[in-house]
Amino acid sequence: MRLVTVAGPPSSGKTSFILHTAAELLEQGLRIGIIKFDCLTGDDHKRYERAGLPVKKGLAGGLCPDHFFIANIEACVQWGIDQGFNLLISESAGLCNRCSPHIKGILAVCVIDHLSGVHTPRKIGPMLKNADLVVLTKGDIVSQAEREVFSFRVRQANAKAAVLPVNGLTGQGSLLVAGHFKTAPAITSLNGMRLRFTMPAALCSYCLGETRIGPDSQIGNVKTMDFT
Repeated sequence: MRLVTVAGPPSSGKTSFILHTAAELLEQGLRIGIIKFDCLTGDDHKRYERAGLPVKKGLAGGLCPDHFFIANIEACVQWGIDQGFNLLISESAGLCNRCSPHIKGILAVCVIDHLSGVHTPRKIGPMLKNADLVVLTKGDIVSQAEREVFSFRVRQANAKAAVLPVNGLTGQGSLLVAGHFKTAPAITSLNGMRLRFTMPAALCSYCLGETRIGPDSQIGNVKTMDFT
């Protein structure tokens, strides 16, 4: 079975892009499963179900979504193998720009939309800089000049990745993405494999449920600003 991890900022069009790409692959005879990781709630799994795609949803709740992802992704892989899927697509929650849900040796995709602004690629961390494929969405809403500047900024952040535009409404461009998905390495387990980048630093008192404000309530990894 092949695994693809898809990440991106909130509302960047991850689910729509995956649906169009999966439709292309289904027409080619592949069996596809979806893992939808979310934070508190979400209905995207219903869109996958309506499209006839088997899907499992996981909610991180009060945990860091990155930590929730890595604690569960191996079980997801084994579920996909048991179901006989040719391809399993993992869609992360709409995470913060620091998150890093990509694994070495696994095809990593980052989805960014043009409406987020031309400076956005400079603000996104490991999930863009360590991706193999960057999908640009909502390009039909901005000018050609904005698309060119945006694409240039993406390549500044990650010169090694393939950069492909996809229209989330019509699906234009998803056939090229499907070709990349078909080249993802086949795996039987993630045990022993490594993340491409470290997760956000922890552990602090607020990670453990502290709600009081003040230095006496802060333990563990604490980073303060310099006002001198």
